Amino acid sequence: MRILFVFIFSSLILVALPALGIYLHTGSVDRYLEFPPVTMYVEHAGESWFVFTILLLALAVVLWPLVKRFLVAVPVSENQVNSGKHFPWWGWLALFSCIASWILAWTRFHWFQPLQPYTFIPLWFSFVILVNAAAMWRNGSSLLTKTPGKFLLLFPASSLFWWYFEYLNRFVQNWYYVGIEDFSSLNYVLTASVSFSTVLPAVLSMNHLLKSWKRFDAAYENFFSFTINRPRLFAGIFLIFSCGGLFSIGIFPDLLFPLLWLAPLIIVTCLNSLLGLPTVFYNLRSGSWTGICRLAFSSLLCGFFWEMWNYYSYAKWIYCIPFVSQLKVFEMPVLGYSGYLPFGLECAVAGSFIMSLRDILESGSSRTVLADFSRA
Repeated sequence: MRILFVFIFSSLILVALPALGIYLHTGSVDRYLEFPPVTMYVEHAGESWFVFTILLLALAVVLWPLVKRFLVAVPVSENQVNSGKHFPWWGWLALFSCIASWILAWTRFHWFQPLQPYTFIPLWFSFVILVNAAAMWRNGSSLLTKTPGKFLLLFPASSLFWWYFEYLNRFVQNWYYVGIEDFSSLNYVLTASVSFSTVLPAVLSMNHLLKSWKRFDAAYENFFSFTINRPRLFAGIFLIFSCGGLFSIGIFPDLLFPLLWLAPLIIVTCLNSLLGLPTVFYNLRSGSWTGICRLAFSSLLCGFFWEMWNYYSYAKWIYCIPFVSQLKVFEMPVLGYSGYLPFGLECAVAGSFIMSLRDILESGSSRTVLADFSRA
């Protein structure tokens, strides 16, 4: 049951550390727990081209080898994909619903005005079904049809999953919502919870669809092996620093805001490593980067649609990111899209745990965790 310990312990520290840091610093966490969260109290630093350039160069150094390898990869048997398969009928319904919801989200018909703030829900449920239909067409299987019961569990789990990021955002206030000013507390929590329920299904369904794109296998299946000597020592060090960063995130929001996306992944990975459990990076030791690269790209691709459909919607989110708010693509600063890369891995960790929970409880084994999403 070590994996259950990781889940429970990591959940506790991920929730407690930011609040504890603020409480010890200011003596109160009341404004951080305001609900609905409407008050803006974090004063962000302005744009800085120096910081923007440094971060852009750092990202380029890290990502360019991966991008270059992807561009020059020569996939094998790509022409065999979807041979003899047909696009399912329910996929056409989802496509129609997605287009209709998109039109309603970006227009302002008078007759639709009472429902205008709720277009995210049908749009993204339609998108999730559409992606699963595309996966059926491309490779003959989808999460929806392969394991429907486990797939449905992702929806309530996804609500809790994203509510945590909403909670963590209270300490840095990197985004806020408009068009929901008239929502009651009950309406807010219900609408948000249903909307948030599509996050994990969307990213993980996209990841399943992209398994049919053989370029990922050609590019990253035999990339280079990455191992760490004395992994538990490094895990302990990274765990201490990430916990310290999360503890301080509300005290220094302009400096530590990237930890909103990095700290949960680092903490869970370090705890798994310390307990001898597999991590989302397990296959790097054999040189296979396919799983994590596909997950990161799946999240980035979903992120593109999130940001695009958000842009002209009535109820929407707006970003307040220090130093790098220049050069936006839709509402998102261009460097902000890098946050989707680790987020894809976090989706895999959460999704794998949820879909393997029954096996874990019955057998006590952690071998099935990460068995699908983070592997090639």
